[in-house]
Amino acid sequence: MSASDRPRGRALHYGWIILAVGTLVVMGSIGLARFGYTMILPPMQAALGLSNTQTGAVATGNFVGYLALGVIGGFVASRYGPRRVIAVSMLLTGVTMVLTGRVNGFAGALVWRTLTGVGSGGSNVPVMSLMPAWFAKRRRGLATGIAVSGTSLALMAMGPLVPRILARYGEDGWRASWTALGGFVVLLGLGAWGLLRNRPAEVGLRPVGLEGEPGEAGSGPASPFDWRRVVRSGPVWRLALVYTAFGFSYVIYTTFFAKYLQAEGGYSREAAGDLWALVGWTSVFCGLIWGTVSDLIGRGYGLALVCLTQAASYAIFSLWRDPAGYALSTVLFGLTAWSIPGIVAAACGDYVGARLAPAALGFLTLFFGLGQVAGPSVAGALADASGSFVPAFSLAAGVALLGAFSSLLLGGPRVEGR
Repeated sequence: MSASDRPRGRALHYGWIILAVGTLVVMGSIGLARFGYTMILPPMQAALGLSNTQTGAVATGNFVGYLALGVIGGFVASRYGPRRVIAVSMLLTGVTMVLTGRVNGFAGALVWRTLTGVGSGGSNVPVMSLMPAWFAKRRRGLATGIAVSGTSLALMAMGPLVPRILARYGEDGWRASWTALGGFVVLLGLGAWGLLRNRPAEVGLRPVGLEGEPGEAGSGPASPFDWRRVVRSGPVWRLALVYTAFGFSYVIYTTFFAKYLQAEGGYSREAAGDLWALVGWTSVFCGLIWGTVSDLIGRGYGLALVCLTQAASYAIFSLWRDPAGYALSTVLFGLTAWSIPGIVAAACGDYVGARLAPAALGFLTLFFGLGQVAGPSVAGALADASGSFVPAFSLAAGVALLGAFSSLLLGGPRVEGR
């Protein structure tokens, strides 16, 4: 047994530091960069004179950017290592968030939000796929589940913070909000550069939970020829169906949550913000819980349960138009909110191995992104045509049900990659 294989007493394994930094990266790249738009949208829309279709198009632009670099970033990270890609992408995310707060019309908002999406995809996809390299198979669901809780931390902060910034700065409050959130993301990018490492071997360690087990092969960079395993994997294609449905449905809910409550539910800006913060509080442990469940019963069954719960949340939000219904929908969504990306990231490590996990997650991001690109535009157009967001949320519920059925195709525990 080598020195790196021996137990190190009570010393903290560096994998837990990787997980902590990764959680903060998710907080910035997804929680602040993407869901900041949900909280800032109403005053930003009013100040710029944007229609619902235009605000949906701006959200779509963000997801197009995410899709563009999420796919490429996963393969680049597989070849050259995630650390550099994550840090540079986080800096891009933060700077373009600040610049979003300087726009004066639809075109500027579309450009900078699209580039923010580029940065988000280039940081979130590699950091999530970093977890299979640092954690053994039996710990992957737990690790990726903790990482996605970074989004919850962001919502918990933004729910009370953004409305107060808006109130303090008046007409320019939405600009000040983008500046504050973007500046914080820049700091997170600098921290990621200083603390992240590509794989345990760089610091003389093996993955967390691998003590006493055979080592996982393929710790080095992947060759382009290995990537054929990704596109030829049946489970990867079945995951693609689930991820498309999730991307389409959840993004409708999160993009128009505050707008719907204020326009049709009679909520004030502050009340809508408090309810959005409830998503953050109830979702803190959702990734950990459902990731662990997927470790025990299999990725497919875990995903199916999550999709069914989210479908119920969207249906209640659209049909039970009462504070009790809105609250129940919020809690149900929060209990599952960010667990699907975590389970999918863990499944990538299971099916194609830790070395190719970034490439697999990048490939799946193509389908996740297609769902996200379509969701806001379709929902915004439905709202403009019908005068209500109810049809949009009902559609989200139906698509989430399709995701649940697709999840069952994956079945129970099964590992192809090593």
